[in-house]
Amino acid sequence: MAAQEIESGTTWGKELWDQFDNLATHTQKGIDFFERFGNFIRDRSAIEVEYALKLRRLVKNYQPKKNKEDEENEFSSLIAFKNVLKEVADLAGQREVVAENLQNQVLQGIMLLAKNLRDERKKALNQGAGLTQSLHTQIGTLDRAKRSYEKAFREAEKAIEGYHKADADFHLSRADVEKQRVNMNIRNSQSEDAKSEYANQLQITNKQQQQHYQIALPEVFNKLQELDEKRTRGMKEFIKRAADVEYEVSPIIARCLEGMVKAADSINEKDDSMIVIEKYQSGFQPPGDIPFEDLSKPDPDASNNSQTHNSSTGLNHMTGKGTTKDKLKKRVGIFGIFTGNKNNLTTDGLKEDFSDLPPTQRRKKLTAKVQELQQKVAQEQAASDGLMKMKGVYEANSMLGDPRTVEEQLNESVSRLDRLRQELLRYQKLLEQANNQTFIQHSPQSNRVTQNGQRSSRHSNGSSNHENSHEDNGEDHPDDAGSLSSSSASPESGLGTSHTSLPGSGQGSTNEQPMNEEYYEAETPLGTCRALYPFDATSEGSIPMSEGEELQVIEVDQGDGWTRVRRFSSKGWEEGFVPTSYIECTLYA
Repeated sequence: MAAQEIESGTTWGKELWDQFDNLATHTQKGIDFFERFGNFIRDRSAIEVEYALKLRRLVKNYQPKKNKEDEENEFSSLIAFKNVLKEVADLAGQREVVAENLQNQVLQGIMLLAKNLRDERKKALNQGAGLTQSLHTQIGTLDRAKRSYEKAFREAEKAIEGYHKADADFHLSRADVEKQRVNMNIRNSQSEDAKSEYANQLQITNKQQQQHYQIALPEVFNKLQELDEKRTRGMKEFIKRAADVEYEVSPIIARCLEGMVKAADSINEKDDSMIVIEKYQSGFQPPGDIPFEDLSKPDPDASNNSQTHNSSTGLNHMTGKGTTKDKLKKRVGIFGIFTGNKNNLTTDGLKEDFSDLPPTQRRKKLTAKVQELQQKVAQEQAASDGLMKMKGVYEANSMLGDPRTVEEQLNESVSRLDRLRQELLRYQKLLEQANNQTFIQHSPQSNRVTQNGQRSSRHSNGSSNHENSHEDNGEDHPDDAGSLSSSSASPESGLGTSHTSLPGSGQGSTNEQPMNEEYYEAETPLGTCRALYPFDATSEGSIPMSEGEELQVIEVDQGDGWTRVRRFSSKGWEEGFVPTSYIECTLYA
């Protein structure tokens, strides 16, 4: 390229032969500008790294927390958002690739080229300065030779003038005239010598000056032009290379954006609505219509219903027959001194049989538990079979190993397998019972329908007093009807106490007898209740009941979700607590 420009005549050496200082300044500014471009690439790379870091921090901050229950039924919008976060993390990775390539492929090349340009410029300028200094030295020599010639020429002229005067003067002797003639000849000879030296130096200077301005210095200027063009060409190439770095990651970035669009298209609002149904469906039926109560007609039950309504709304402040405020306080105190059974809870706070969940959710949990246990049984069976094969191989060839080393592991595996199978069988029975359970039309939390079809609360007042005619057969009934109320004073929460017998019935420990005698006085029933669902007493302080069984209400619900009842069985009179949502109460007037 430089040769073509020299041939065409557009070179710095020819066109700018007298601009050495300006070319030196120009090339310095060009290299400074090129290095400034390198600083731009460096700062841009730092911004890319910071941007990638902030993107990763953003993904981490907005990453949804892992929830085992939610992972089973994740909403499509949540799944899409997680996919978007993955794509953003990939975008951060591509920005890091851009930063790395800018540093390795662009910035390093710029710094290396800038260093080479500085070295070449310095060398060229030193060469040009040397040539200029040599020419200035020769011009100085020429000036000195010229001054010597001028001096010798003036002295020769003066000597010639002196000789002519002496020759014309008749008063001077011939010796004086000869002396002036000799002096004239000497001065003329010196003048000729000075003239010859001056002519010689002039020739040398002109030749050197011609060489300097036509060959030597143009070569230096052409070198400066070449390195400046190299700098400009490097600027062009590195700008393109920086763009190529972006182009290289653009397909991946495009795929990330396509992934975001695909994640958005995967969102289905109908599927999410079905997941909400699956997640929160209880399996209960909605309550029926509330009957109209005609107050204009005389109804012997009207006053009872009104009194029942007052008792249900002011439940926490009510004291029934045989129950004083002091006894209510004692009840709370008794709850606090007993420890409950906490071993029947799972890691998420639910009961092992999930009896505190609504029917649909309970069947779902039991199904998942059965599948989990089946997988564990299969894994343990495979491990046991492997140990059996290993033991057989060792017995067949004692050189391979001692069969007694795996016998203990095999026994432990068989023991674990038996426990898993027993647990699997238990949960399969619970699942079968849950699937065969017939639910009533109203949920335990809804209002109940009394005997005559009258709509009332769960503590509604009836006109008849039913004695308990059903005895407990002692069978275990799974608690499939719904979730129990969570209360700090409930027997099921582990804070209840044993009230399974009256004083003198022989039930309960001797340590509890004085407390029971103080707590259980001869109390008149407040009414009767009928069990809507079977209840399996799993902790102290509660008593089991079967569906349809009638019991006596001894103490109404104090706001903790439990009602104290009494019943007569083959063991005699028994008292304890049952969930209020599992019974339908009819209180006396």
